[in-house]
Amino acid sequence: MRMHNADETCGITQAALVLGDWWNVLVLREVARGHVRFDALAAEIGLSRKVLSERLGRLVASGVLTRSLYQRRPVRYEYLLTDAGTALLPLLVAMQDWGDRWVLGDGTLTATAEADSAEHTRVHALPGTRLPADLQLPGAHGTDTPLVSPDAPATVLFTYPGTGIEWGPIPGAAGCTLENRLFREAWPDFEQAGAQIRGISTQLTEEQREFASTEKIPYPLLSDASHQLAAALRLPTFRGAGRLRHKRLILITDAERTVRHVLFPVDDIPHAVTESLRLAKECAAL
Repeated sequence: MRMHNADETCGITQAALVLGDWWNVLVLREVARGHVRFDALAAEIGLSRKVLSERLGRLVASGVLTRSLYQRRPVRYEYLLTDAGTALLPLLVAMQDWGDRWVLGDGTLTATAEADSAEHTRVHALPGTRLPADLQLPGAHGTDTPLVSPDAPATVLFTYPGTGIEWGPIPGAAGCTLENRLFREAWPDFEQAGAQIRGISTQLTEEQREFASTEKIPYPLLSDASHQLAAALRLPTFRGAGRLRHKRLILITDAERTVRHVLFPVDDIPHAVTESLRLAKECAAL
């Protein structure tokens, strides 16, 4: 690529050189989703082996991916995000958010979704998807926490925009404190069923810690401020109060990290909490 002299100090230009073309972006999207082996990448993206090899080589050379040997005979590698690659996840999620709103949608700012929307279709295709094994998020008390409890037959993951925020006219954004309170009140019933709960937002851990202490939240609140979960599952977001926020949804997963049930959009919060308990009991009984 021929560059103007000013491009040498332009961060946008340098980032564009690393990302290269849309195939590179899709490779990063799939690695973030946990498809880290060559054959899985080729199958998900539909690239020829030659072109995929070239793209992977460029991304490794750029320091965005690293190769990790997982088989010696024949030699096979996994392609994992480096710190530089992980730092690109907010960019990928922002691209998805823009595409959902301005290309696939009508430009409306909303924290919910219509039944015929691309977001609705994408989220309701999640059952059967397994969460990446190494995906952990920082908890409100500063320690990284697995998304799925290894000791529970069912884990309920609920994403919400954020607590302590005046959302104004954004449809579907309000109700985060109510949702947490309802899960708190139902916590003994979830425990009795053998199910665990994780509340997830893009708020910072210190914000979550203050809320958890004030409201006496008994389950972990996890921060997806780095957008690792949003990128891994291509979860719908919206921009509000200065950052990208999760739209409200609920996932019920089994002990093998496989998504079994999805509730989205969550417009009736009390019903959704009751329904998630029913589905968690059903999942735990399998």
